[in-house]
Amino acid sequence: MRNLAAEFFGTFWLVFGGCGSAVLAAAFPELGIGFAGVALAFGLTVLTMAYAVGGISGGHFNPAVSLGLAVANRFAWKDLIPYWIAQVVGAIVAGGVLYCIASGKPGFEPGGFASNGYGDLSPGHYSLQSAALIEIVLTAGFLIVILGSTSRVAPPGFAPLAIGLALTLIHLISIPVTNTSVNPARSLGVALFATTDALGQVWLFWVAPLLGALIGGGIWRFVLSPGESPANIGQPVD
Repeated sequence: MRNLAAEFFGTFWLVFGGCGSAVLAAAFPELGIGFAGVALAFGLTVLTMAYAVGGISGGHFNPAVSLGLAVANRFAWKDLIPYWIAQVVGAIVAGGVLYCIASGKPGFEPGGFASNGYGDLSPGHYSLQSAALIEIVLTAGFLIVILGSTSRVAPPGFAPLAIGLALTLIHLISIPVTNTSVNPARSLGVALFATTDALGQVWLFWVAPLLGALIGGGIWRFVLSPGESPANIGQPVD
């Protein structure tokens, strides 16, 4: 239960901090945070919670990350569904708290509510194909960064920095295309409160990140670090 509680709080923090920066702060141009500020906020949420509770649960905060780690033999398959449930519940609770705060402003309209989308719901009106491809590629790359920075040959203690910076970079690249998901729980958690068709498009932001996680986890396991497993984590690389 400590693991699941850590995943709940970590995912809550990611959605509340990252999406909150978009809903609350980016709505005021005079603050000047823009896309770059939102991207940094998402990176900081992962970095801070990875240090705070990563030692308890592994600091996944993302169903795609949990799947990719299982594919790479870094995470037990039997724990996948419980982790997904904790992550999704944390994201939905964060979306609800954020909605309660944002709705306290006179004239508030949820609109997209920091949700993800393609076509008319894409910030740059990119197509479904473009949205799917960028989510797959960036999620795969994210998994490789996570697996590499936490491997037995990586410098110890720096993994949260690498992972947080990678998520910042991912957002800088893809906010104009999909508003950046790479995280199915994050997508669902705010889509439930949007007044657009974001909930009707959320399927893509489950399918594409999970597919990207399968690819990234597979690349790490079979190409970059064959034979790595929890059982031989302290052994030399083949």
